[in-house]
Amino acid sequence: MKIRSLVAMSAIACMLSLGIPAEAAEIKVLSAIAMQRAVEDLGPKFERATGHKLAVTFATLGAIVKRIQDGDTPDVVIAPQQGIDTLVKDGKAVADNVTVLARTGISLAVRKGAFKPDISSPEALKRALLAAKSISYTSPAGGGASGIHFAKVLERLGIAEEMKSKTVFPKTVEVGAAIANGEAEIGVQQNQELVSVAGIEVIGPLPGDLQATIVLSAAVMASSNDAAASKALVDFLRAPEAAAVLKAKGMEPVTP
Repeated sequence: MKIRSLVAMSAIACMLSLGIPAEAAEIKVLSAIAMQRAVEDLGPKFERATGHKLAVTFATLGAIVKRIQDGDTPDVVIAPQQGIDTLVKDGKAVADNVTVLARTGISLAVRKGAFKPDISSPEALKRALLAAKSISYTSPAGGGASGIHFAKVLERLGIAEEMKSKTVFPKTVEVGAAIANGEAEIGVQQNQELVSVAGIEVIGPLPGDLQATIVLSAAVMASSNDAAASKALVDFLRAPEAAAVLKAKGMEPVTP
């Protein structure tokens, strides 16, 4: 019996020395597609470092909010701040348990090797869009932050009606893939969703005050089954290693 106890104690000590909890948790994560590439990179690293397991679902911002309002109970939500604010307002999360991870903007891209139009000013952007045979951006109806914002940009430029016949909403939310496949000439999406797509080139951000700074945050939800493990994930996503990944993926990390 003493030998068994010593073995058990040694095993626990070994796990702690490696940063692995004696009882690993499964953390249910609901993440915006805007963070998908970063989470897919960092998730396995977190699992190896802590022993916790992640069960991750990716969705648009609108779909995330609706799922939770309809009764979904994730441990952690990673999404644009406006969606997190809605969840806090609804009592699904507490403001003190919300952590800003990164900031990003909205960029335009074309197929690799294609002509890169001037988009350096609102007027130049307007001319480029009117001259394009087709454009693609995330459908606002799906609740994607970039699509909702860009629809407003088209209204501000006064060309919303003209662009309707030229707009190709991608079959998935991946605008970059639609551009690479030749489905549309110009694509508009959050920068980090474009920079790592093969076969396309980012030509620049939305100009001037047409740009939107999108803040990406993580919230430990009131529904979390393991608040400590959930917080460990959020802390990991703000660590230096994670910051380097977020930057490489086209975002501006926010570190403690």
